[in-house]
Amino acid sequence: MKYLYLILSNLKRKKMRTGLTFLSVLVAFVLFGYLTAIRQAFVAGVEVAGADRLIVRHKISIIQSLPQAYESRIEQIEGVDNAAHASWFGGIYQEPRNFFAQLPMVPEELFDMFPEYLISDEHKKAFLETRSGAIAGRGVAERFGWKVGDRIPIQATVWSKKDGGRTWEFDLVGIYDGEQKGTDTSQFFFRYDFFDESRAFGQGRVGWYTVRVSEPERAAEIAAAIDAAFANSPAETKAEPEGAFIQGFANQVGNIGFIIMSIMTAVFFTILLVTGNTMAYTVRERTAELAVLKALGFTDRGVLGLVLGESLVLTAVGGTIGMVLAWMLVSLGDPTRGSFPVFYIPIRDLLVASLLMVAMALIAGIIPARQAQKLQIADALRR
Repeated sequence: MKYLYLILSNLKRKKMRTGLTFLSVLVAFVLFGYLTAIRQAFVAGVEVAGADRLIVRHKISIIQSLPQAYESRIEQIEGVDNAAHASWFGGIYQEPRNFFAQLPMVPEELFDMFPEYLISDEHKKAFLETRSGAIAGRGVAERFGWKVGDRIPIQATVWSKKDGGRTWEFDLVGIYDGEQKGTDTSQFFFRYDFFDESRAFGQGRVGWYTVRVSEPERAAEIAAAIDAAFANSPAETKAEPEGAFIQGFANQVGNIGFIIMSIMTAVFFTILLVTGNTMAYTVRERTAELAVLKALGFTDRGVLGLVLGESLVLTAVGGTIGMVLAWMLVSLGDPTRGSFPVFYIPIRDLLVASLLMVAMALIAGIIPARQAQKLQIADALRR
């Protein structure tokens, strides 16, 4: 720290060049922070998925339904603790761009299978007692300004009613929160019995089953047993861990993680070249001064540390301000206005950003620093 004033003075020598490099680093980390929030939105369910839960869907595709009668047969398989079914409703609220998941489920099964959904006893009781009742996650409720007692109309795209109508109306009787920050609170649940009795077709069919196993370490074995139980039947199944199912669902729009990593790699490689070029020019312009410092008693190691210190200050300050700006931008909310289930920068990515700052400083500064370290006083003064 005793050389900090000297480091800052050297960085201020060429204000324009230092400023442009600083801004490049800052923009790179703003982009890094924002992209990590987007990536988190696509993989949120994967990270909080239950290790003891499997998803059982139709072997061909998730759009193929399964018989409701499969539930009791699944629960009889050794190692299965419980099973709960859900279906995709896919309706429209007000306009098509207002996308959120709408899922009919048996209320008791919903609360038992997903303890990470936190809801008050009062709201839970109302859901159990209200035929047309529904509960919404905190995220989707805040997105549309819903409150308990509202009547929510949803226009069906597939599931028409027996009377030929396509407008389904639900009474919002509760709002749930997430146990963890990454828990999806963008979903809308309503009662399966109300849905099954009111729809024009498909009675007794469901979309998929969530299965809780008693021994998570045997999940693969139990999944194979479930599939074997329905082999050669009209509706064969595919059982897989809940995390793998959610990841596969997210990958339908593409490998978001790979795309984002590719963008960030290209950005940081470019910024690395810019920062390295800045440090190389800095050392080249100060060759004589560095020789004088050595003549005054600076060791080779001291000169090495001085140049690396300049690189570290440049990337650390630019990167820190960039991450603060990214945090502020993300705090303004989901850019899709609620289509993402979650939108935040994970703590682990803040730590990764810190490591990136140090790595960038070392890689960009090590070659110029080594050149400064190897300078011979007499040779340098003659230049």
